[in-house]
Amino acid sequence: MRVGAPREIQAGERRVAITPETAAKLIAAGLDVAVESGAGAAAGYLDAQYAEAGAVVEEEGAALWRSSGSVFKVQAPSLTEVGLLSPATLLLGFLQPATQGEVVEALAARQVTAFSLELLPRLSRAQSMDALSSQASLAGYKAVLMAAMRLGKYFPMLMSAAGTIAPSRVLVLGAGVAGLQAIATARRLGAVVEAYDVRPAVKEEVQSLGAKFVELPVEAAAGQGGYAGEQSEEFQARLRELLGERIAAADVVITTAAIPGRRAPLLVSREMVAGMRPGSVIVDLAADTGGNCELTRPDEVVQADGVFIDGTANVPSTIAHHASQLYARNVLNLFLHLWREGEIRLDFEDEITRGSCVTHAGQIVNERAKQLMGMPA
Repeated sequence: MRVGAPREIQAGERRVAITPETAAKLIAAGLDVAVESGAGAAAGYLDAQYAEAGAVVEEEGAALWRSSGSVFKVQAPSLTEVGLLSPATLLLGFLQPATQGEVVEALAARQVTAFSLELLPRLSRAQSMDALSSQASLAGYKAVLMAAMRLGKYFPMLMSAAGTIAPSRVLVLGAGVAGLQAIATARRLGAVVEAYDVRPAVKEEVQSLGAKFVELPVEAAAGQGGYAGEQSEEFQARLRELLGERIAAADVVITTAAIPGRRAPLLVSREMVAGMRPGSVIVDLAADTGGNCELTRPDEVVQADGVFIDGTANVPSTIAHHASQLYARNVLNLFLHLWREGEIRLDFEDEITRGSCVTHAGQIVNERAKQLMGMPA
């Protein structure tokens, strides 16, 4: 079988789904590998490196799509790209059924067997395939650097002959993978860090990184797979009221709250931004799904009441080299889970296969995907 990685066409996407490292591992597993010319260039992986690893560098993207029995992608394919796939092709990537329903339906109609990595169940044996976690960790790290570059203050405490400068104060909203990495990075830079999450169970993780866990007199349940669940508007309004004081005291606020397949919860209101000190910075990692801040604009940095609100979308793509390295390993591990004795073997009794397969044999087979697409169960 030939495994192919086309060049990503979505604006701003610099990652690639196969690196020279994973190409070599696929070839060692008995597969042919093809990569579209230039597919890895934005991530620092050159055509010559792929050729050295044993992959074929395909000059024409359409030919790669048509000739590959399996296609690895980062973003969901376009409808034009779906039309280039041969029936029974295996497709792996972030399919985003909540926003790409038309594409998912087209994949089913094309008889493509498609797997979506964001639907992968959170099992211990699936950790090596967990692309959401690998990319979120990079986003949390980069968010702190983005804030530090924009903040007109020193992060650590500075003691000098001219006097002492107090350390910057960082508040992280959401203590999932991205939030925990943001906490760790801000602490390494010397900031005083606080964090809040609706799941009280993460308190010990926050404290283990040297941050203070903000405890508020509100209760909320965790969602599926370790994520925060979707909360009522009444709960969110009460939460914003209680968080206002902590946000006003912060120099940097990093928001990471996300609910897979849903609009991001609104945590920072316009009024809360107005209560922050001029020059403060908000980095909204949920900008892709509507933003945690009321004033966030995707892929823009806006200024309101002297506060900078950074809505950079697809933050992992700004660290494309290592983001691709980790993502390509995630995809490889999922593929090798399906590849047995020289062929693709789909066992729908297996939680990993059942949980992440979206389309197969002309049908949308994933109940979670149907729910996200608004389809009847």
